[in-house]
Amino acid sequence: MADMFVKQAKQYAEARPNYPEELFKFIASKTPKNELAWDVGTGSGQAAASLAPIYKNVIATDTSPKQLEFAIKLPNIRYQLTPPTMSITELEQHVATQSSVDLVTIATALHWFDLPQFYKQVKWVLKKPNGVIAAWTYYWPEINESVDAVFKSFHSVDYEPFREPQPKLVENKYMSIDFPFEPVDGVDNTGPFDQFVLEKSMDLDDYLTFIRSSSGYQTAKNRGVELLTDNLMEKFKVAWNSDGQSKKVARFPVYLRIGKVGN
Repeated sequence: MADMFVKQAKQYAEARPNYPEELFKFIASKTPKNELAWDVGTGSGQAAASLAPIYKNVIATDTSPKQLEFAIKLPNIRYQLTPPTMSITELEQHVATQSSVDLVTIATALHWFDLPQFYKQVKWVLKKPNGVIAAWTYYWPEINESVDAVFKSFHSVDYEPFREPQPKLVENKYMSIDFPFEPVDGVDNTGPFDQFVLEKSMDLDDYLTFIRSSSGYQTAKNRGVELLTDNLMEKFKVAWNSDGQSKKVARFPVYLRIGKVGN
């Protein structure tokens, strides 16, 4: 996964929306203590930066040094480059000791992981029985009827051959992703919960940059295919300008899975 996002790391950092404060308040309300959080697949550190005001310390890891170059720097965040797979010894060395972490977060990345191996690590580092894991994702931005119609046609025809299988779990709103944890207090299941929405002000260039930051676009580019052809760009331009507003609010529904480790 890391290699796929290396070439567009700067685009990814600039194009991706910030997560809503309410999401982190909800997650933090389910952790008995706010001492240590581990943000896995941190990328440019968007989730880590939102955890930093709530948790005493945040460990933010990624397998891509290029992504970490663009990460948001704060005094209580420790960024750590990690190998794609870690032994328990490496986990203790790079991340934390056994049963020492209050919260593990995975923002828009869980679908790329080797889940059985990753969940073993999560269960090893989380405090038992109430340590919490929270994983969320979002899908493509919703703009308006005109732009969304152009995108839907593009996505189903031009983009589809270059999609990796993992993002299809995102399309399914994480409903079918394996998540072997217990419900946190106050709810009777582990989700997905959909009460949170990201919003980002975008102009057409921002919107196209978002498309370029996606895995499918990068896959196509690596195969010598430019998905954003002149013809498609013109269609997006016409649709975007149809309401006379250059800036638009893009909406990204969030789908959250959350659970506690148990005994």
